[in-house]
Amino acid sequence: MSGLLPGDPAAVVGGEATPRAHCVLAPNPSPMTLDGTNTWLLAEPGSDLAVVVDPGPLDDAHLRNVVETAERQGRRVALTLLTHGHADHAEGAARFAELTGTKVLALDPAHRLGDEGLRHGQRLEVGGLDLRVVGTPGHTADSLTFHLPADGAVLTGDTVLGRGTTMVAHPDGQLGDYLDSLRRLHTMASEHGVRTVLPGHGPVLADALGAVDYYLAHRANRLAQVETAVEAGCRTAGEVVARVYADVDRALWPAAELSVRAQLRYLEDHGLI
Repeated sequence: MSGLLPGDPAAVVGGEATPRAHCVLAPNPSPMTLDGTNTWLLAEPGSDLAVVVDPGPLDDAHLRNVVETAERQGRRVALTLLTHGHADHAEGAARFAELTGTKVLALDPAHRLGDEGLRHGQRLEVGGLDLRVVGTPGHTADSLTFHLPADGAVLTGDTVLGRGTTMVAHPDGQLGDYLDSLRRLHTMASEHGVRTVLPGHGPVLADALGAVDYYLAHRANRLAQVETAVEAGCRTAGEVVARVYADVDRALWPAAELSVRAQLRYLEDHGLI
């Protein structure tokens, strides 16, 4: 969801991002998906096996482009992972599995293809690639981040975007969970060598700690604004959106209302309104 910018609005999206991560941009730009969905092709240098994270929408040309990109690198896709189940990330997963003969692993059983799931703390190894699973619920209940320790990078899906801020998709997403997830990423950036954010939308962020600090400050500011709006007499989420998000493109107000509902629930649960 766009707004103030933690990243460079002119940055190029797509192509090689780190020694182990290559972005194939899906052709689904919109106010919500920014430039489009970032499909990530991951591989250890010198390996002939690759992992794909978030195949993206059900767009056959895009899915085939991901496979062909791997083949041009001399690699075969061996595994498919999902950061979460929203359609712009996951709708093409079943078709992609047909094209590649891979399993699709996700936290939510509804989006898996195969019996295996994913869990926080899990370690995956494919062709020498070391990938760690980090639970980051909040945007959705099933949101995951994937940590590439060798690159000091995290693939954050919609938890942290490359441009603007994300929504908490109430009621599935919960603001308390989201804030905890941001704090978890903050610890990874401040204490465990994470430098780079490979987001689900928008350009790569080279300052992971700065991006997470921005997100935490933004959330604190929005919560204060929502609390003030309620104190001023706003009684519905729509009324709060009109007051607090007046400077945001109205095309984004429906998404803003989901976040406001999550913020109101959080404030109520903590006895602040």
